[in-house]
Amino acid sequence: MKLKFQFTLAFILSLLSLICFSGMALLINGSKIVAFDRSIISLIQGFETPGLTTIMKCFTFIGSTPSVAVISLFSLFFLYKVLKHRAELILFIAIIVGSPILNELLKLLFHRARPDFHRLIEINGYSFPSGHAMSAFAVYGVLSFLLWRHISTRWGRTLLIVISTTMILAIGISRIYLGVHYPSDVIGGYFASGCWLAIAIWFYQRYQEKKVEQRDLLKVKNEYDDISTRK
Repeated sequence: MKLKFQFTLAFILSLLSLICFSGMALLINGSKIVAFDRSIISLIQGFETPGLTTIMKCFTFIGSTPSVAVISLFSLFFLYKVLKHRAELILFIAIIVGSPILNELLKLLFHRARPDFHRLIEINGYSFPSGHAMSAFAVYGVLSFLLWRHISTRWGRTLLIVISTTMILAIGISRIYLGVHYPSDVIGGYFASGCWLAIAIWFYQRYQEKKVEQRDLLKVKNEYDDISTRK
């Protein structure tokens, strides 16, 4: 029952994320979100100070490809050696590797230019959706999913969600603060990565469900064979 619930939940979340991303993409193509983007950028960059800029650069670095690679390697080691995960490693790798590939495909599809005003760092490439936002959501999202069942206390699970949510939001906000992404890029990145994450978990839960069904069938078969042998 628990697997079936998780299976259904993953499907619903993937569908909702896809719908939200599609809506964001339509708004961007129709240039109907410019006012929203500029108002949020003005609000966030209004807090600019030298100290905050340093902090935002740190979060952007944490969300960069080299940092994500290091975090992923440590996570794989922890999942394999400490928690004895096996099948979960495939899910983790698929999500982490698939996220940047999906991001590049979407950027080539939409060809959205980056903001050209008040940049605090320089970067090339297209803007929508944000690769940092997608990577952050993928990494901390899948880690939360995999670690959740190993944490039995409410405060532990709460702490896990708070840390993951903080990292996801901070990395996304850092891209807006530094002037290299529109808010809609970041939000679109969250939705795109959320869709990818939920689809991957959906297939993983489907695999787990089939394993349980096969195990139950084998158990029934063994019991039947044992009864037949006794007769």
